[in-house]
Amino acid sequence: MSEKIKGYFYLIAAMATVGSTVIASKIIAAGMPPFTATALRFAMALPVFIAIMLLTGKRLPRLSRRDWLLVVFQAVAGSVGYTTLLISGLSLTSAANAGIIIGTLPVVSAAIAILLLGERPRPGIYLAIAIAASGVLAIVLQPDEGQSSLVGDILIFGAVLCEGLFILINKRLRTPVEPLALSTLVTAFGLIACIIPAALEPHVSSIEIQPALWAIAYYALVPTVAGFLIWYAGARRVSGAEASVFTSVAPVSAVLMAGTFLGETISLNHVLGTGCVLVAVLGLGLSEIRARKRPA
Repeated sequence: MSEKIKGYFYLIAAMATVGSTVIASKIIAAGMPPFTATALRFAMALPVFIAIMLLTGKRLPRLSRRDWLLVVFQAVAGSVGYTTLLISGLSLTSAANAGIIIGTLPVVSAAIAILLLGERPRPGIYLAIAIAASGVLAIVLQPDEGQSSLVGDILIFGAVLCEGLFILINKRLRTPVEPLALSTLVTAFGLIACIIPAALEPHVSSIEIQPALWAIAYYALVPTVAGFLIWYAGARRVSGAEASVFTSVAPVSAVLMAGTFLGETISLNHVLGTGCVLVAVLGLGLSEIRARKRPA
């Protein structure tokens, strides 16, 4: 098997774990407040990241005060904001809805870069945005969707915006930060940021939180740590443009897992929404591949 094919398998596996975070977050939302859950996720993941850095001989970067502030903002706005909004949204809407909305991240990130960074859009980016928006509308405007589900969908989209800002801020760092070091720093700062809000949240009984604790442990160790390692094992073997195509696996895996493990009903609107998001993300990735191959 060629290294590139191995890379494809790694990327598929990594994006499948991203889809599974929706299922884990749905279980967490039923048994634990969002900031408490987020703090526990970071507390479980941080020692593992530190251990990996020590084993691989990686060191923390030397950054300017401006870059340190940007990393802290990444942790608070991107990582904490994403996780708490995802959990809060999933207390009101279905995991299938959330999976489709989260799948729009590559398109949303491109739109944010155009609006806030003034980047020149690649050919077809506006079409990709329109198709992805159609996919989200297909699930948001379902006839059986109640007001609480709509609020939940909006919270999930807020989580996507937070993750998009995380990516945007990373482009503004003057000193490039190695991915493992960045993940370790963001996890540490995220944990610090969650401590006070988590302490102010209401406590729940030990019986109620047991499934949530297992889901948090899974979220912390599998998608957060293992998913990170698998993704970069795959990304090393393919181009960045090729890797971006595989982000389309996340919404499909989330919807399939919602039906399989949570017993949620997958409607025609979910199928249409997933299809639109897939077309948008794949189109975005393929246009990037063509742009990279085009001679300067």
